Amino acid sequence: MTRAAALLLLAALGCPFAPPPAAVAASGPPATFAALAASARHTLAATMYAGAGRWRTCLAPACPAVHSDWGADALTYALFLRWEQRPDAQLAAIFRALVTTAPVYDACRGRACRTWSDVPEWDAIAALRMFRVTADPRALRRAEAAFWSVELSDAFALGACPEVRYQHPFGGGGGLKTLETDANSVKAALLLFAATHDARYLGAARRRYRAIRRRFLDASLALYTVYVLDDGARCRQIPRRFFASVNGDMIWSGLALARATGDSRYRRDAFATAHAVDRLLADGRGVFANLQAENDVAEPLVEAMASVAHVGGGSFAGAWVARNAEAAAANARRADGTYGRFADGPAPTAPATAWQTNGGLALAIAAGALFPHRVVAPDASWSRSVRSTVDLATFPARVHVRGTGVALIGTLGERCCEGGHARVFVDGRETVDGTGIWQNKSSAGRPFPGSVLFAWRWSSRGDHIVELRAGEPNPKEGGPFVRVTREQVIP
Repeated sequence: MTRAAALLLLAALGCPFAPPPAAVAASGPPATFAALAASARHTLAATMYAGAGRWRTCLAPACPAVHSDWGADALTYALFLRWEQRPDAQLAAIFRALVTTAPVYDACRGRACRTWSDVPEWDAIAALRMFRVTADPRALRRAEAAFWSVELSDAFALGACPEVRYQHPFGGGGGLKTLETDANSVKAALLLFAATHDARYLGAARRRYRAIRRRFLDASLALYTVYVLDDGARCRQIPRRFFASVNGDMIWSGLALARATGDSRYRRDAFATAHAVDRLLADGRGVFANLQAENDVAEPLVEAMASVAHVGGGSFAGAWVARNAEAAAANARRADGTYGRFADGPAPTAPATAWQTNGGLALAIAAGALFPHRVVAPDASWSRSVRSTVDLATFPARVHVRGTGVALIGTLGERCCEGGHARVFVDGRETVDGTGIWQNKSSAGRPFPGSVLFAWRWSSRGDHIVELRAGEPNPKEGGPFVRVTREQVIP
């Protein structure tokens, strides 16, 4: 038995093993999307899965293996995408192991409530994916307990807009309300409704959906910002923080609500957001510009766009999946089969984290299902890029590009691990997603030198300017910060 085969067997049995060596690394982009999807399945099962019902948070020795919250849960979601398309015994064994370590939630009430409100919602969706695979009633019970721990809590639905919930109990964390809580709550409620046929879940989904449309929808675009600040007197958005996760949740939930209720308005909402993602959150080649903070995950957006692709009029979403999967496979894919978070950027030299790689893995799996026989076009553009040492640490900072692409490299979590961000302007226009570069946020709680902080490509060669301006202070992202130490330019 080869070492690679032995690692796969250990994963199937739920046994822990050391980080995978180069012997199981990917040798290059597979020829077809079907082969790319198979490779992504292998990476999930043999590289990111740590055994014993836990996921690696990153491929560095000091990173722990866990089974809770958005990074680990996004890997569960991606694995479910593959299982749903092609069930097999090894994946079923992994899901059975995940059930045994799924978090158990109790009521979160009074001053004893210390859980952040979004964590149980992420975990509820993951447990429901486990239930779908295993039919283990423990998974369903844990999903319901997670959902109700937030739904019935007296610690979150407070402030000037109590219809959306604080992330920290009783408005801690600067009064932040994150759509990660409520968008995941809608999706969890709809999955619970499908599993139990309990009308309470459908009612909760509809109520939360209406509140989200009122508080988080952008004033002029069919996209949802992720943050609202509620100081007890008024609620205001941190504008245009268009995380992949929450916009994906809202697309998926719109389609699910339309099916459950027969109300076509939900479908129209979903399509409007999907079209906006396709048109507005892209670089000059039409590839998704994933300007997420590293605490966002992209799998829910990939899952949502793949769902749109199966609906009449949704061919644009299928094209989005294929375009992004091809770009990521050609350049952003590391030798170990993991991905950087910028599909149109170079593969990072920093170790992959669960928060970054789930999007690329999901893209490969979704594209393999939609277009199994399509050949992945080669693209060696980043291998031809010119690398330069720079030191961009003051504002405004300008990068002059003569070519077709640029990547800015630095240390993710340089001043670990939260506040410090920059606004990004490409040829004089700020990116539609105002997240820009949130450099100091490292969800793994450690710095990662050699990370791709920003990447952008154009459809043709030309002269371009990328300008970094000071980020405006807010309670979540902190104040201004940037430090770029290397740039790569595709001539």
